[in-house]
Amino acid sequence: MPEARAAKQTWATPRVYYGWVIAGVLAVTETISFGVLFYAFSALLVPMERELGWSKATLNGGFSLAILVSGLAAVPVGRLVDRRGPRAPMTLGSLTGVVLVLAWARVSSVGGYFLIWTGIGLAMALTLYEPAFTTVAVWFRRLRMRALLVVTTVAGFASTIFLPLTTWLTDERGWRAALVVLAVILAVGTVPLHALLLRRRPADLGLHPDGDPPPPDPLPGGVAAPAAPGATLRQALRDPGFWRLGIAFWLATLVSIALGVHLIPLLVERGESPAFAAAAVGAIGAAQVLARVAVAALGDRVSLAVASAIVFALQGVATLLLLIPDHRSAIVVGVLLLGAGRGATTLIRADIVAARYGAAHYGAIGGALTLLLVGARAAAPVGIGALAMGMGGYNPVLWALGGAAALSALLIAGLPEANPSQWGAAREQRVGRPA
Repeated sequence: MPEARAAKQTWATPRVYYGWVIAGVLAVTETISFGVLFYAFSALLVPMERELGWSKATLNGGFSLAILVSGLAAVPVGRLVDRRGPRAPMTLGSLTGVVLVLAWARVSSVGGYFLIWTGIGLAMALTLYEPAFTTVAVWFRRLRMRALLVVTTVAGFASTIFLPLTTWLTDERGWRAALVVLAVILAVGTVPLHALLLRRRPADLGLHPDGDPPPPDPLPGGVAAPAAPGATLRQALRDPGFWRLGIAFWLATLVSIALGVHLIPLLVERGESPAFAAAAVGAIGAAQVLARVAVAALGDRVSLAVASAIVFALQGVATLLLLIPDHRSAIVVGVLLLGAGRGATTLIRADIVAARYGAAHYGAIGGALTLLLVGARAAAPVGIGALAMGMGGYNPVLWALGGAAALSALLIAGLPEANPSQWGAAREQRVGRPA
């Protein structure tokens, strides 16, 4: 008996907490999944248009459909990950993605093209940030921000890696062969890692979140300490703070996506060269990574609500800087602030949901928030373009986006911290009772 007890204690306190293995796996697989399922499309748009003869509207329509489907699937996928863990859903998503990318390489009809992108949207919902963040929220509490930083910092280089790789493969072999190679990369780089290394929760390995030591012995009478509290999806939707959070992030997402999509035409309209505009947009990626590191370094020094308000306000400052005429330094600073805001928002949104509502139903609640944001992601490219045309240029649009950023900062700045006990325990565990 003493030997068995010692063995159990040794297994429960490994030198490297398995949660960091999970974070490392997700960092790799998110990079590849984003690179193949999300970023490769933009590098293939022109060669597809040349060969297939379809309009940009048709080709972009497939990609937009995938984004819409991924948002609509976010809640059911989140529920599935909450209940079953990430291994089966993310493995299925990777396999689905591989099959559909191979089908994309052979596409010849518009109907088949849209059907393929509908499936890719489901693969996105099963493999991209939402299920990954749900997994991190289960494995980490105190160190959650640090683990999220590992995943998002590495995945932040997906476009840096896969845009030039896809372009090179297309130049060398054509876009159809390039997709076959990308499908192989997706299969080799994600399926085995998801299937073999992902685990549902620390307790399955006799561990505790963050690798902490076990809690005190069960309470007298055979009743264990209650499980960590967490809101259900229904409780979250009844919380006014959820809707305040949702509106704030909706506005911030609208600003970020609108500027990201329209930044090059905006700068060209202002008289900048296409080369300078492209270089400015390229700086967004580096700013995203640096901002995530900075937010994680702040730790608990400021609340997540205050950090969010600062980030949203800086996006407003970015829009105002872009209004300054004939001043490249202002443009550069504005673009860097835009990139920083985009990078920090991804990290903060993931953490604030877990901090406010707990990990018990994180997938469903995070999925509901994602579903809200789909509207902003879909409306920003088309809506802002139409607004610029109707108002005779981008300057009035920038003022409107600056106001939206300021409103988002005000909405979230005063959001009170939720008391986890208000949600009650996710479930009570009783020991010493017959099965």
